[in-house]
Amino acid sequence: MNIIFTIFLLLAAVVIANIIHLIYPKIPLSIYQIVAGILMASLPTTATDFTMHPELFMMAVIAPLMFNDGQNQSFRVLSKNVKNILSLSVGFALVAVIIIGATLHLAFPKLFTLPLAFMLAAIITPTDAVAVKSLTTNVMMPENVNTTLEVESLFNDASGIVLLDLALAAFTSGTFSLAHGIWYFSYVFFGGIIFGAILGNLLITLRMKLMSQHVDIGSIVIPINVMTPVVIYWLAEECHFSGILAVVSAGVVHSILYDRLRLTSAKVQMATKTIWTIISDALNGIVFVLLGLLIPQVIGRTSPANLLKLISLSVMLFLIMLILRYAWARWRLVNLHSPKEELNRDSWVLALGGVHGTITLSLAFSLPIIVSGHQFAFRNSIILISALVILTSIIVGAIAFPIMLPRKANDYSATEFHDALVKTVQYAINELKSNTEDRAEKAIIMDQLSSQMTQYYRINSVVFEKIARKSHQLELEIIEQLAEEEKISEKQAEWYSRIVARSIYNTGNHTFMSFVSTVIHRIKWRIIRHRNGKVQAQHRRQLEQHQLHPDQFLSFKAVFNLLNQEVNKFLDTIQTPKNVNEITMIRRAYLQRAHFFNRDSQVDADRMNALFVEAFQFEHSYVQQCLADGKFSQSLANALNEQISTDELVMVQSME
Repeated sequence: MNIIFTIFLLLAAVVIANIIHLIYPKIPLSIYQIVAGILMASLPTTATDFTMHPELFMMAVIAPLMFNDGQNQSFRVLSKNVKNILSLSVGFALVAVIIIGATLHLAFPKLFTLPLAFMLAAIITPTDAVAVKSLTTNVMMPENVNTTLEVESLFNDASGIVLLDLALAAFTSGTFSLAHGIWYFSYVFFGGIIFGAILGNLLITLRMKLMSQHVDIGSIVIPINVMTPVVIYWLAEECHFSGILAVVSAGVVHSILYDRLRLTSAKVQMATKTIWTIISDALNGIVFVLLGLLIPQVIGRTSPANLLKLISLSVMLFLIMLILRYAWARWRLVNLHSPKEELNRDSWVLALGGVHGTITLSLAFSLPIIVSGHQFAFRNSIILISALVILTSIIVGAIAFPIMLPRKANDYSATEFHDALVKTVQYAINELKSNTEDRAEKAIIMDQLSSQMTQYYRINSVVFEKIARKSHQLELEIIEQLAEEEKISEKQAEWYSRIVARSIYNTGNHTFMSFVSTVIHRIKWRIIRHRNGKVQAQHRRQLEQHQLHPDQFLSFKAVFNLLNQEVNKFLDTIQTPKNVNEITMIRRAYLQRAHFFNRDSQVDADRMNALFVEAFQFEHSYVQQCLADGKFSQSLANALNEQISTDELVMVQSME
């Protein structure tokens, strides 16, 4: 039960951090999540006394994240960057571990033996592309550098793990064989890639076979995809290959599958992408919350004097790694394909982009508590140093990137996008309204299109209530006129009057004037009833029980259609750019009321599909016309077309 509560607290911390980031996005999301973890550690509950289980953490958290990163990468991009992958993930990782390890040993010979120094160096070598993305959401990251950082993070994690295993073995045994180290590194590194590719192909074959048999993707195919990284990681580790590289390789193989499928299996791709987006966001958030949660624990086990020394050491390690990464890029040991005038800047961006995160944290906690029958005394210090290096890399990146790189600048604001989308959808609705055919189908389509708009804007309640009251007032006046002209019966008039009265009451703030208006009209009805005579007892009982015969219902439907037309004419006369949102909401309310009267109407599903397609074509046409007239910028038009296409796909799938 305590574990369940711990998971709940972790997810709650992730959600709260995400909400705060939405409100104030200037600070990177990862920092919010770390702070949330620190605050979570102060809660008076034993659920926060979290113990990291490295093997479980790697299998359940890191493996799915690396698999998702792999399947989001293009095989074509990876094949073009093989040299850079080998340069950074193998070459630089080895050089960095050797240089940092030797520096630690020479600077602190009594504190750091060579194996211990190499252990710490291997832990802080891996980078985290997700952490980099959280730091660069508001700046324009050079595409060449961004691609290099992404492919590096896919493979250097395994290098860090293998090098740590070698250093730990040397620390435990006291001996090290260079030949054995090279063989072990090659076996684990390349064996993991090959093993993952083979298993990935086998699982893809299984999925394709199931899909060809028309298996429900929601119950079979998608769960197989979600379980793939866990299974592959476990099997690879059992075979003493790199589980991380195995899941990355399997993920890349899956990316090839998605490239082949494209439009032939849009539902599979859409469902898979949505699920993995949710999983990866949640797991990444949990990692940084865990970092914040564990920091107070390791600090609490460190004396103040040692804490200051460890902070200084962490900063020193970060600076050494920063200089090494800069030099590696500046000396073109990794090809960034940068113009000569931008090489220096891109080299610093690559250096600062070496942000540490998930793997560094998990490697630190994977260190054994007992070594050679004795407690590993330096374990807590290594964990704290690793956590401080992660924090330093994130904080420095958060400060440096906005200074070095230009901000992302859309030529339109969120408000402008929402306003443009509302106008686009309203144009489609107006075009559909001009066609007098397919009334029942059109009512449903226009209601759905209206919902497309309502999620993107805020309503001015004062304006909305004012227009709604005027619309209801118009209804009551028309009903009075129809009753006085004896075009409708007294029963019809009173029944519809009650509907309007409830609408007035439900509109908003239930003002005194609304109440007075309703009372006045109710008195008028009593006068009309007295003038036309008493209603028969049977009709009175039916009215009280809200029972309507089919013939009566049809006549009420005709009255409503008349009223609906008059209200829409009124709304057309008063609609302006300033009140279009409020009027749209009122129109939708009348459309939903129309469904009540048209619920028994025969609806042609094929015609509805055709009208949906026609409506979205109207939207695309409106966007193109506004672009041609200079009303919309190219970027705004692209964003609108993307939103319309997404809505269209969702709408079509909902009709299946």
